[in-house]
Amino acid sequence: MNNHAYRAAPLLALACLSVSAQAEDAASDATIIVTAPGSTDAAEERVAQTPGGADVVGYEDYADKSIMSLRDTLAFSPGVYLQPRYGQEVRISIRGSGLSRGFHMRGLTLLQDGVPISLADDNGDFQELEPIFFDHLEVYRGANALRFGSGTLGGAVNGVTPTGRTAEGVYLRGDVGSFDSVRGLVSAGVAGQQVDAWGAVSADTSDGDRDHVQRRSLRFHGNVGLKFSDTVATRFYASYNDIRQDIPGALTFDQALTTPRMASAAAVAGDQARDIMSLRLQNRTSFDWGAVRLDIGGFVNAKSLYHPIFQVIDQESVDRGGFFRLDYDGGLVAATVGGELRVGDTASKRFVNLAGKRGAKTFEAEQDARTATLYGEVRLSPVEPLTLVAGGIYADGTRRQAIAFNSAAPAQTGTVGRADFSALSPKVGLLFEPAAGMQIYANYSRSVEFPGFNELAQVATFVPLDPQRAWTAEIGTRGKAGTLSWDISLYRADIRGEMLQFLVGPDIPASTFNAGRTRHEGIEASLEWGPADWLRLRQVYTYSDFRFRDDSQFGDNRLPVVPKHAYRAEARIGTDALHVAPNIEWVPDGPYADYRNLVRTPGYALLGVTGGARIAEGIDAFVDVRNVTGKKAIGDISAAINVTAPSVVSPAASAIYYPVERRAISAGIRARF
Repeated sequence: MNNHAYRAAPLLALACLSVSAQAEDAASDATIIVTAPGSTDAAEERVAQTPGGADVVGYEDYADKSIMSLRDTLAFSPGVYLQPRYGQEVRISIRGSGLSRGFHMRGLTLLQDGVPISLADDNGDFQELEPIFFDHLEVYRGANALRFGSGTLGGAVNGVTPTGRTAEGVYLRGDVGSFDSVRGLVSAGVAGQQVDAWGAVSADTSDGDRDHVQRRSLRFHGNVGLKFSDTVATRFYASYNDIRQDIPGALTFDQALTTPRMASAAAVAGDQARDIMSLRLQNRTSFDWGAVRLDIGGFVNAKSLYHPIFQVIDQESVDRGGFFRLDYDGGLVAATVGGELRVGDTASKRFVNLAGKRGAKTFEAEQDARTATLYGEVRLSPVEPLTLVAGGIYADGTRRQAIAFNSAAPAQTGTVGRADFSALSPKVGLLFEPAAGMQIYANYSRSVEFPGFNELAQVATFVPLDPQRAWTAEIGTRGKAGTLSWDISLYRADIRGEMLQFLVGPDIPASTFNAGRTRHEGIEASLEWGPADWLRLRQVYTYSDFRFRDDSQFGDNRLPVVPKHAYRAEARIGTDALHVAPNIEWVPDGPYADYRNLVRTPGYALLGVTGGARIAEGIDAFVDVRNVTGKKAIGDISAAINVTAPSVVSPAASAIYYPVERRAISAGIRARF
């Protein structure tokens, strides 16, 4: 264990010595970033009106963790599959979204304060979401994300930051841990009668649990709200990110299971990294007339990406757009109508990678994207326990690439590729409340995902890809009875044109292409039991059965990457004065690594524990221990067509595996003044 972990020991000892003096304060609230729950309560009310899988994750659910990525915040959100790759890079997938992507993100809409952080072609870097800032996160799975204008298979995750009214005062958080990790947060909020403001700065540095995975980041987020009257209010937001992340690369099967600390030779030789600088400005103005509420706003995102991998990818992009949302609640009838327009321009260049530096230029293009959505939903309650829902999303998009230079195909210089898409995705559903605190829901919906530049620009000229289309049926229940609460959804999605990997041939011009028919079906379940104030057991279980249907290359094979069964559990014992929470992550059998279903990764169980103690009024200490037993296992996979069997010793062994996190300990303090 390294120096920072040892330095944390006195802090933990102080927490334990102080706890006896604070025992009478056991019922008090934990010291967290927010001081007023109004925003979270409103989010939970919206979930309760949704006829499908959705939930809200509050800051208190993950406050004792070393918050590094969305994996730490959404670990107990049902149906959200999260696996670490390295640093803050994780695979996030809901209902099998984005399986073919071994990098970045696709098939899921990520938002901050209701505005998408992705580029206008729906590609993006989720590292720009800083979870340590959030008041809470809203997770809407599948077509239940209609309220965000999302028509993706996976749905949407919206991170909501505090305001001066929900987080008054000064809040500090700092932690240190294994691999020379140091992380800190300073935030402050003030509120007057008509004006409020909140701002936060976070800094993070770590050498990481693998070679060549050093990370440095500095981030800011803030907002200012103005209340002109009881009817009109506006809020301005600003975010800045400076993220420097080395990339360790994927390993072979044997390397991931025996020497997971190592980096790939290619990653070291090319000094591979992903460095992001971004600035986001946005505004939301609200008009509240009681039964009618109108939100309008706009945003602009400027981003710089320096990404040395097989070549140096150098991109400068600017995205801007606007949105509106009109809500009407007339009791018997309620309705929502909204729309969004996103336009983006990216100056894309590639260079020969000379140990992480730019060499000779190999490619230059201007990439322009536009995506527009118009959505609406009507909710009818003919009798008190029943609500009928009908709605839909119309989406229209354009992708255009003008090649200014291409050393690999000089004849393509000056050519322009363009793709236009449009689709209507309807949805119907019902919500039934047979008893207070209990809901049964069902819905049937369509989703459509347009390809982005990563798929379209695989070759010099655009690949003739179709949108990915799916019809999804869902049934489920959520509620609370006594000390037991639950959220269970069963779904089946029949998909046409899923973007997956294939062998290039006469009818398949690029390796990522539209599949014929595939099916994703599964169960998303969470169960929480709190028999006493000092005891809480929470569990999430995900069953995933994703497979081809009569494919010419792969028959009825299972799709790779996501395991069939995944289970997490945590038992929190104690109160805010002193508590400990052992946890387990269990994958009984690993997923397939390839589309031919020749290689499967082994299952694993990871044990961890978090804990916390009240040191003084407004000051809490916490500790987070991960992978206690030092288990070596494979966490994520970059799906492949042909994979070298683990028993074959070959210089060409498939390097597509990412190991799970190594044993680590971190400890810190949260304080509010």
